[in-house]
Amino acid sequence: MNWEQLLSLKRFGDAEQRIRAEQDETRLGFEVDYDRIVFSSSFRSLQDKTQVIPLSETDFVHTRLTHSLEVSVVGRTLGRRVGQELLKRHPKLSELGYTFNDFGAIVASACLMHDIGNPPFGHSGEKAIGEYFKTGKGLQYKDELSPIEYQDLIDFEGNANGFKIVTETKAGIDGGLRLSYATLGAFMKYPKESLPKKPTSDISDKKYGFFQSDKEVFLDITQELGLISKADEYISYQRHPLAFLVEAADDICYTIIDFEDGINLGLIDEDYALEYMSKLIHKINREKYYGLEHTKDRTAYLRAIAINALIDEAVTVFLNNEEAILAGIFNRSLLDKCKYEAQINDILKISVEKIYQSKEVIEKELAGYRIIADLLDVFTSALNNTYNESPSSYDDLVMNLLPKEYHSFNENLYHRLLEVCSFISKMSDGYATRLHKKLTGVSM
Repeated sequence: MNWEQLLSLKRFGDAEQRIRAEQDETRLGFEVDYDRIVFSSSFRSLQDKTQVIPLSETDFVHTRLTHSLEVSVVGRTLGRRVGQELLKRHPKLSELGYTFNDFGAIVASACLMHDIGNPPFGHSGEKAIGEYFKTGKGLQYKDELSPIEYQDLIDFEGNANGFKIVTETKAGIDGGLRLSYATLGAFMKYPKESLPKKPTSDISDKKYGFFQSDKEVFLDITQELGLISKADEYISYQRHPLAFLVEAADDICYTIIDFEDGINLGLIDEDYALEYMSKLIHKINREKYYGLEHTKDRTAYLRAIAINALIDEAVTVFLNNEEAILAGIFNRSLLDKCKYEAQINDILKISVEKIYQSKEVIEKELAGYRIIADLLDVFTSALNNTYNESPSSYDDLVMNLLPKEYHSFNENLYHRLLEVCSFISKMSDGYATRLHKKLTGVSM
């Protein structure tokens, strides 16, 4: 892979090449990506989607929106710092007009939308959609789908759904948000389809990155960017190099900030903050630390220094392995290769025990499973019965609640089912809960 191709400014539908040196510096293409994501309705819904504590009643715990904004800030710094060195290593990029800010803008934009496809109720929302088709009432559709279409549904993936949201052509909207291909490439952490599903040592095989409905768009992007095909029976590519920075930004934020949330919620003793985060920090000003009156201020101080230390490490690992990354033979996350790997795993272990498996989280994730399964059943039945010209009166009422853009009467069952999944995935936690209450008669 080569950086000139990887930094493509092309957008869906472009008939001519976009030249970096001809860009308006006050309205740079990569920065336009960021703006388009911010103003999208799917991004706005992240303000009421679970990050750590589902439907938390506190006012300081992170939502998907605040998490995404923080990841984009870290990603921008990672991109800029890597970009500074890459411009020295590849002087032709400067001649073409590229700056270190371009790298920062691409990574920040990809980070901003990295959770845009996640359903309500956190990662349990993805599992709830998958379980509906695997063991729930959605199992009835299995024999009418191809193996890979069925795999898309039983292993519903927020990353693939995010790719669908930002690239999907709808009536009057060609190419979704029409983001630059460089940003879309950086967003694709798992550039493969849902099959085969088998464990490998390659981090990019951990999940999948696109639905079958979006295969042609995906292939167009990989060709433009010059991503390396793995030449498998199924579609699978090596990552865009900047996807490693997007992943690192996300890893840094959820490792440190979820831990911080757990402390502020009282789920983790504050003593753990100093004990565990100090292992990531070379020097702590203990006078300043103990001079801070409130727990949240002390943990915020440690968090800021810890994040900076991990940014330094991620930049170092990326630059030390740039050649292998471009060759497609680097297959681990940047933090897995950093000198703080053991310390990060210690923090994640206690977060799992104290936060992710806390009673409050489990209880509310259980509620999310029920809500999503019921919504899927109501809307898939109504849409399919309407398509088959056999709707009940109840189905007619339900269809009035389904936005017109999702009235998919595609003869392909897979596309109809995916449309309903997409509709529900865009709901906020609060809206999904309120709609469920109305449909079940709990709230009139």
